[in-house]
Amino acid sequence: MLYSTRATVHLDALRHNIMALRSLSGDRAVMAPLKANAYGHGAVAVAQFLEREHLVDCIGVTTVPEVLELKQAGVALPLMKLSLSFPDELPPLVANDAAVTVADEAGIDAVEAAAAAAGVTVNVHLKVDTGMRRVGCEPADARALAQRISACQHLELQGVMTHLPISDMDDGGFTEAQLAAFRATVQTIQDDRADAGLAPVPQIHASNSGGILGHSLDGLTMIRPGISLFGCYPDVTTPRPVELRAVMTLTSQVAAVKLVPAGETVGYGRTWAAPCDTWVATVPVGYADGYSRLNSNRGSMLVGGRRYPVAGRVCMDATMLDLGPSATAPVNVGDTVTWLGSDGDEAITADDLAAIMGTISHEVFCLIGARVPRDYVG
Repeated sequence: MLYSTRATVHLDALRHNIMALRSLSGDRAVMAPLKANAYGHGAVAVAQFLEREHLVDCIGVTTVPEVLELKQAGVALPLMKLSLSFPDELPPLVANDAAVTVADEAGIDAVEAAAAAAGVTVNVHLKVDTGMRRVGCEPADARALAQRISACQHLELQGVMTHLPISDMDDGGFTEAQLAAFRATVQTIQDDRADAGLAPVPQIHASNSGGILGHSLDGLTMIRPGISLFGCYPDVTTPRPVELRAVMTLTSQVAAVKLVPAGETVGYGRTWAAPCDTWVATVPVGYADGYSRLNSNRGSMLVGGRRYPVAGRVCMDATMLDLGPSATAPVNVGDTVTWLGSDGDEAITADDLAAIMGTISHEVFCLIGARVPRDYVG
């Protein structure tokens, strides 16, 4: 073991979560968004597992390098770039048979040109903005854009999609209004295609984790569960119709233990002082590993089934723990330290870390550094 700070990815928990979400979605297809290195869990290994176990139907990413990484690793599941693409990004997407997101005439024409140059047909998904106000066409423009796609010789309208910004919490009916507008827009496109003798658009998708857990899936043929794949509910108020299991644990080892005399300070900035003669442990976990500096004097870690608070500022490569006063040190060099996961009756969840950081669990996972090895079990 070349680095004691490690992430363990529990594939049995990932399998459980996907099957639980499938139980809510009937026979709808499942896209696994594996953007941002599969939310920090390791995109290649996760994708290979999902493909090997036949757990999902396709994979979503947001950058060209993410497409290339999965293709070069031999992943054969269909890939889709969920974000809009610049013209110079299109040739590698076309060459690697990735589906492309479009939202306006210029984007459609650019994909058609890239596909024509390569002599292939490219699957495209039309993004409709029903309230996120990030990207997407207006619902009133969707029909004409769908017609434009159908008129292109090298494009296939594989999907129509939208995104739900507040589906994970009580929103006063906003999400249901979005979904109603989206269904009406899709119906217009499907009716138009029927009149033209074209097959229906097969992939109609809107529901992220909050949409799957708390809203109707009527009119949708595919779901896009994100953070729920990895065992987290997107918000504390999100309905929990199924149990999700944490997929990742983060551990390290005690590197040093010393007795700090009363009144002496620990760490950068001297922000923590020992209230009495106190044992302090140093753990080789820092903000370069993804343990946010916001945990300074606020976070905690688990050793031997006990919770110990962070003493002083989190360093780039180390964090110190207040072990308290005792005749002998309560932990030893080499003891396992858990900074995400459970130990005995104690647990630290991604939501716990997110609360300290003032953020969401998604960011907790995405911050985990590349130098932290990912071990896959189960």
